Amino acid sequence: MARVLLINGGSEGHINPTIGVVQELIHRGEEVVYFIAEQFRDLIEPTGAEVITFDAGKFLEAFLAGGRNPWARVGGLLRTADIVIPSVLEQIKGERFDYIIHDSMFGCGRLLAQILDLPAINSCTSFAIQENSFDRLQEHLSRHIPADVNEREQQEFQQLVSNMQAEYNVQVGSAYDIFCNPAPLTIVYTSKRFQPDGESLDDSFKFVGPSFVPSSHSQFDFSHLDKDHLIYISLGTVFNQAMDFYKLCFAAFAETKYTVVLSVGRQTQIAELGDIPANFIVRNYVPQIEVLQHSKLFITHGGMNSTSEGLYYGVPLIVLPQSADQPVVARRVAEIGAGIHLNQEGLTARDLREAAESVLKDASIRKLSFEIGDSFRAAGGVHRAVEEIFAYKRSLGMTK
Repeated sequence: MARVLLINGGSEGHINPTIGVVQELIHRGEEVVYFIAEQFRDLIEPTGAEVITFDAGKFLEAFLAGGRNPWARVGGLLRTADIVIPSVLEQIKGERFDYIIHDSMFGCGRLLAQILDLPAINSCTSFAIQENSFDRLQEHLSRHIPADVNEREQQEFQQLVSNMQAEYNVQVGSAYDIFCNPAPLTIVYTSKRFQPDGESLDDSFKFVGPSFVPSSHSQFDFSHLDKDHLIYISLGTVFNQAMDFYKLCFAAFAETKYTVVLSVGRQTQIAELGDIPANFIVRNYVPQIEVLQHSKLFITHGGMNSTSEGLYYGVPLIVLPQSADQPVVARRVAEIGAGIHLNQEGLTARDLREAAESVLKDASIRKLSFEIGDSFRAAGGVHRAVEEIFAYKRSLGMTK
C-alpha cells in the first residue's frame, strides 16, 4: 500500500473528476490524503480519503491580487504559494508519502512535489495544453494590454519567480510550468478524439475519458416527463445567477411541445423568476447525470464536466460559454460537430428556440454526439486512470 498526497484547488470542476479516481485508489489499497478548500470537505470525505484543508478566501485574494493581466494571473498562482505551501507542510509534518497527484491548474502542486521530493502525476480536468500553444495564447492575450503595463507585469512576475525560488529552494520554471504543472504522467479526463490536436500529444498524456460517479439515490421523479421532447438547461455551479437568461428560456420554450428541466443553481431564488410555464420543471439542483440520460438536447455553459457528461450520453449540445475555459470548449463542440456555439449577448428567445429546433432535427449532430460518447466510454474512465497511475508507479520501482 502506498500513501498518496493529492493537491487540488477550489472549484468543483477540478474536484469532481478526481472523486471516482480517489475511490478506486482506496479500493485498490492506496491511502489518500486530499488537500482541498475547506468548503469542499463534504465532497471528499465520503471517498474514504483523509482531508486536510486551506482557506479558500485567502487563496482567492492572493490569486487575484495582481489583477487580470495574463502575466498577473500566472503570477497570482505563485502568490498563492505562501497560503498553500506552509499549510500543507504544517499539516503533513512527520508523515511519509510515496507520490503526489496535483491539479494541472493549481500552481503550487509541482512546487510541492519538488519540496517533498515526490514523483508527480498531473490531473488535467480541462483540455491538455502544450507549451507552444500556451506561449501563443499568452502572446495573443498580451497584445490587448498596453505595452508599459505588460512590461511592468512581466517584471513583477520575474520578481515573484526569484522570491519563490529563494524562499522554497525550488525551480519555478516558465509561465507554462506554473500554469499547467507538467509532470511525467498527466491524466486527462477526456478522449484523444475530443482533445484539440490530440494526436500531437506524446504518450505522457493519458486520455482516460470523463470520470464521474453517478448518484446512488435520487429524489427526482422521471415518471411524468415526456422523454421524447426533453430539453435540459443548466449554467453549472459557478456562473449561474442569470435571471434574464432563465426568463429568456421561458419565453423561448413556453407553450411548445418540449418539456424543459431548468437547473438554476442554489443561489437563485426560484420565486423571483415569476410565473413558470407549465412545461417547465425548475429546480435549484437536479441530478444532472440522470437527467441527461433522458434528454434530447442540453443547453449548457460549456464547463468541461457538464459538456463531457452530456456527450457521454450522446446528447447534442448548445453551448453558451460564460467564462474560464468555456469558450474553448464551446468552439471544440462546434468544430467537431456535436453541437453549436451561441453567444449569450444579444440572444433572443426566438434565436434560442430556432437554434434548439435546428439541433434537434440535425441527424449529423446527433450521430457525432454519440460517436464522441463512444470515444469517452472506450477511453476507460476511472479504472483506466488508476491503471495508468499504477503503471507509472511500477516504472519507478514501486511494488506496493
